[in-house]
Amino acid sequence: MEKGKVFTSEAVSEGHPDKVCDQISDAILTECLKQDKNSHVACEVLISSNNLVIAGEISTSAKVNYEEVARKVLKDIGYSNASDGFDFENAKIDVIIKEQSSDINNAVSNGVDQGAGDQGIIFGYACNETKNYMPLTIEIAQEILKLAALKRKSGEFKWAKPDMKSQVSIEYGDEKEKNKVDTVVVSVQHDANFNEDEFKKYIKEEIVEVVLANYDLDTSNYTLLINPSGRFVIGGPLGDVGLTGRKIIVDTYGGRGHHGGGAFSGKDPSKVDRSAAYYCRYVAKNIVASGLAKECEIQVSYAIGKSELVSLNVFTYGTGVFDDERLIEMVKKVFDFRPYSMIKNLNMLELDYYSVSKYGHFGRSDLDLSYERLDAVEKINKYFNI
Repeated sequence: MEKGKVFTSEAVSEGHPDKVCDQISDAILTECLKQDKNSHVACEVLISSNNLVIAGEISTSAKVNYEEVARKVLKDIGYSNASDGFDFENAKIDVIIKEQSSDINNAVSNGVDQGAGDQGIIFGYACNETKNYMPLTIEIAQEILKLAALKRKSGEFKWAKPDMKSQVSIEYGDEKEKNKVDTVVVSVQHDANFNEDEFKKYIKEEIVEVVLANYDLDTSNYTLLINPSGRFVIGGPLGDVGLTGRKIIVDTYGGRGHHGGGAFSGKDPSKVDRSAAYYCRYVAKNIVASGLAKECEIQVSYAIGKSELVSLNVFTYGTGVFDDERLIEMVKKVFDFRPYSMIKNLNMLELDYYSVSKYGHFGRSDLDLSYERLDAVEKINKYFNI
């Protein structure tokens, strides 16, 4: 990022209505794959007030109580009272599940020659701004909410409720000048009867400043906005409708790089929207970790039912040691983007998708994710005789 540029990313907590739906979709997916690795899942959830709808196409031999899975997720988030946004025990839940289309199922069930579950363009990105190879803005925004949720669940963060959002703006410096925190926005749902001054003081001193202290940033003169619209009592599904797949930028890189438009949650890895996005991240991260670029973006495209890529491109935005064409040649030789190979090489049928459905799918140092490992660095360096 050029010096003087201000870039902003936002994140949402596990209690945000859209994120609630993502978590339920991925909890159902995870349970299906746990029992049946051949499960084909496309699960969508809608939530509003005290009503929940689970719909989609699922072909599996697994015996899953979808309603029970949903209630457990809601309980874990902390939605136990309708006045706070949802009552996990007494809410009305409708389940509308059918089997996957036989046409699609035939296309994605051919073993090594397994085809892509849909056409699409997919991106993966990495940069050297943080130790997790993530953009600063989205990593900090996610960390603020992770800490806030942890303190809420422990009871330390008084008056806080599950629905939260954060937004972080960074003014970029150069090698001689630190990156500067420009603005941080935090919105947290709270009890009707709360001490506003104490509440805001806690967010500033025990959450925001604690997270910012973990980064080498200029924090001398930033703006902090807490609940800028005023009171935030009505939140969660009571305040807004939630749907699976509406937080795709929050899930990825906070607006840095590009996005193909396909959501992740509720989709098994035969859907390249998910598996290829994870694999592209894996390739981009290993390229940056190899020291071959300061930032790297991979783009691929597929045709439904076909295993081979339609196209592949690499972009290093002028930061590469080699030109992008040489990196493209290397990627084609070293990495295998066929769906069967991606799924097998990164053990995607063993992943706990529920765990990544909140606080971002990438840069998760708190989780051991196959697609975040740097085990391809040696192969890349060997290709270039480094």
